[in-house]
This record gives sequence, structure tokens and C-alpha cells, in this order.
Amino acid sequence: MNPSVAVVAGAGPGLGRALAQRFVQGRMRVALLARNAARLGELAASIGSEVRPFSCDLADPDEVAATFDRIDSELGVPHCVVFNAGSYRPGAVLDIVPQDFLDCWKVGCFAGLLVGQQAGRRMVDRGSGTILFTGATASLRGSARFVNLASPKFALRAVAQSLARELGPRGVHVAHVIIDGQIRAPGRAPADASVPDSQLEPAAIAESYWQLHTQPRSAWTLELDLRPWVERF
Repeated sequence: MNPSVAVVAGAGPGLGRALAQRFVQGRMRVALLARNAARLGELAASIGSEVRPFSCDLADPDEVAATFDRIDSELGVPHCVVFNAGSYRPGAVLDIVPQDFLDCWKVGCFAGLLVGQQAGRRMVDRGSGTILFTGATASLRGSARFVNLASPKFALRAVAQSLARELGPRGVHVAHVIIDGQIRAPGRAPADASVPDSQLEPAAIAESYWQLHTQPRSAWTLELDLRPWVERF
């Protein structure tokens, strides 16, 4: 039996790497998607032979469709697809450049729709699969200087909800994960090193994604929020 296939769309050295490692641990082959081919290739090679890089502009409909076709051919039809892309350019609402707003929306929301469409069409044909969307605190509230992040994150949550309602009855589990806090990243020290577990560990987040992927259909999660204990809510 061929190994099942996972796709991480929007893969970087933090959560993207941790997701790939967890899927490989679960005996899956993994496709990593991002625009920068050189960095993506280095990331895939550092994880192992079960991980393949696919350079792709996730906001380009033709590139996304072609990349999923390649994954079908080279690895197999995906069983789990994670949309983990996003872009943030800080700025006050009165001062932001309209093009910056549009660019952030295309990467943070439109790309999620494109990835969800391609994943959903394949999974519906098979009658099973998991599509997971990475959200943020900004998915629930817009803060000062965060309009370029909050707007696409709000919209991505709606995309996830609509997909879940449409695809759930057809065997596809769609869930939205709110990451409410700062993810620990290589070279990024916590604000106060004396406070333990003040940042989300990428491996811990990845474990929750794995649990979502393996949930029984009778008790699927639609939305999951993850936060370190220091965060207010």
C-alpha cells in the first residue's frame, strides 16, 4: 500500500518544518509548497527523503492547479492539506498603501481558497481527506495597525467554515486552527526568558494538527484554538 500524502502550503522553518516532521513520523509523504525554490529545497532536504519541495505562488490559480497536478503524479492524491501561508505588513489604517492591503489579502485569504478548492475536489472524489487552515488571534479581532493581517485572517476563517459545511457531508474534514500567541522560531528569543512556555512550540502545534487529521468523523473539530498560558483571552 502506498503511503498517504500530506501537503503543507506555506512552508517555512518554524511551523511548516514541524508539520512536515510530524507527518513523516506518521508515515506520510510530504509536499512542501512556497515561492522561494532555493530555501524550500534546503528545508525539504534537511527533513528527509520523504519530503519533496514544490515551488509555487499560492496566490496564482494556474500555478496552484498545476502544482497539485504534479503532486498527484509524483506523490499521490493528498490525504491531508494544510494551508499555512500568510503575509503581514504593519501600518495604521489611515496610512497603509492600498496595494499592501491587496497583497496581504491575496496571500492570506485568496490563496487559501485556491488551495482549499484543489484539495477539496480531489478529496471529494475519494470520499475522504482533511483540510486544515492556520488562523491567528487576528482571525477573531482586529487590533491597531493589524488591518493588513486581520482582514484576510477574518476572511480565511469564513472560507474554512463554508468549506466545512459543504465538504463535511461528502467525507472531508475541514478545520480552522487559531494560533493565539507567538510561535517560537529559530533565533527568536521570548520577551522574558524567565517565563517558561511563553511561546507556542511548533512541534506541539503540529501534534494538534495531526490529531485533527486522525479524528473520527463522529467527533470532528471545526475550530481549535491553541495558546500559551501567558496569553489573555
